[in-house]
Amino acid sequence: MGKKPVGAKTNMQHLFLAGYRATGKSTVARLLATRLSAVAVDTDVIVQQLAGKNISQIFAEDGEPVFRDWESLALQQAIASDSLVISLGGGTILREENRHIIGTNGRCVWLTASAATIDDRMSKDVATSTSRPSLTGLSPLEEIQRLLDQRQPFYSDVADFIVPTDVVTSAEIAEQIANWWEAAL
Repeated sequence: MGKKPVGAKTNMQHLFLAGYRATGKSTVARLLATRLSAVAVDTDVIVQQLAGKNISQIFAEDGEPVFRDWESLALQQAIASDSLVISLGGGTILREENRHIIGTNGRCVWLTASAATIDDRMSKDVATSTSRPSLTGLSPLEEIQRLLDQRQPFYSDVADFIVPTDVVTSAEIAEQIANWWEAAL
């Protein structure tokens, strides 16, 4: 389980879903929101609304640092609403201030999957080219493995609960998280 920042408040208002691309965050968030009678938001959707362009365009035209700024702004906008299930962009956890926001405004579930599973899911997703730009220029599988390795400590830092998503359905994942969430309240 993850560690909360020292002195963090234990506000149970938000349920964050963190994890690499294609681990099921957006789908599971919608299912959880239905199950918990809540509202789901996706910070990647908020980023695109705020920026007025898709994620690939932001990366191509403005670069990753500008995208990360939009991502932080989207997180702040998401937590301004009550009782939300928040699907985080895969790199939201890279910034310390975002990890602090996550740690002090709710509980976080880290959805995991192997690099091979993520690569397979991304190769079958027609939206990959517009919503999941390459971040390293490596082959997809090499990039996934490298970024998973780099981000693991940050995901671990924010995680209150970890759910492997390789061989279970989104509905099963949502049910597992809902049961954990309700028991934690």
